Amino acid sequence: MLELGGGGVADADLIKDTSEATFMQDVIEMSQTVPVIVDFWAPWCGPCKTLGPALETAVKKAKGAVKMVKIDVDQNQQIAGQLRIQSIPTVYAFWQGQPVDGFQGAVPQSELDQFVVRVAELGGGKGDGGLGDAVEAAEEMLAEGAAVDAAQTFAAVLGEDPNNAAAYGGLIRAHLALDDVEQAEAILNGAPAEISDAPELEAARAQLELAKQAASAGPLDDLRRAVEANPDDHQARYDLATALHAAGDVEGAVDELLDLFRRDRDWNDAAAKTQLFTIFDALEAKDPIALNGRRKLSSMIFV
Repeated sequence: MLELGGGGVADADLIKDTSEATFMQDVIEMSQTVPVIVDFWAPWCGPCKTLGPALETAVKKAKGAVKMVKIDVDQNQQIAGQLRIQSIPTVYAFWQGQPVDGFQGAVPQSELDQFVVRVAELGGGKGDGGLGDAVEAAEEMLAEGAAVDAAQTFAAVLGEDPNNAAAYGGLIRAHLALDDVEQAEAILNGAPAEISDAPELEAARAQLELAKQAASAGPLDDLRRAVEANPDDHQARYDLATALHAAGDVEGAVDELLDLFRRDRDWNDAAAKTQLFTIFDALEAKDPIALNGRRKLSSMIFV
């Protein structure tokens, strides 16, 4: 399971004190991948006592898009001299090993916020506290069959961001992979209203419906024989498609439903078309089965 901090990125990872011994690691090397804001201060500096906490607040708002390092100039005079720090507070922003922005003196919170946003944009502005990476890692776990670890990671992301639709959808799919349909449905029903129409939730909803159908799918071989014996037995063909999907043959299920739609598009209140859309919604948008299936269905609808 991927461990997440209690506030997106833990404050200890975002903001730290450094020294001449660790400046290279904490600032120069770190800034190769994420912008680093350096606050030069001293205990006796009155404005520093105001600026420092305000700057920390702005950095925390960025949720990992930038990091902050604090340097006591009294204890680290060599670094202060090399960077020609003539008065404090002085703030420099480093990106890929070089100072790229900065200012001197205390400034209002609004200007600090703008400064941090400007610096964050240098690194791409990816301030989600690493949650996107966590979701991606959980998806990889799920693809590799580690559904329990994936579920735990998705849940951890939701602990940080309760409206993360990708994590919600992933958590539902992880429980489906664990054959825990009841819990998957409970998670879906508990999703915040703000994200109920998100594509990730729509896909999970479709996958849940298909999983519930799979639980009652009939014997595959018997259904094949029934369709072969009577190709116009629409219920048998529909049930065969359900059984094929339950067995993992998604393309076969789509083919049977397309055939059913071709034979009688209005059967059972257009059940074939409805089921096809459910399958398409459960697949990724660029999945070849979904793309080809939608194209074939459209060609039949508009003939």
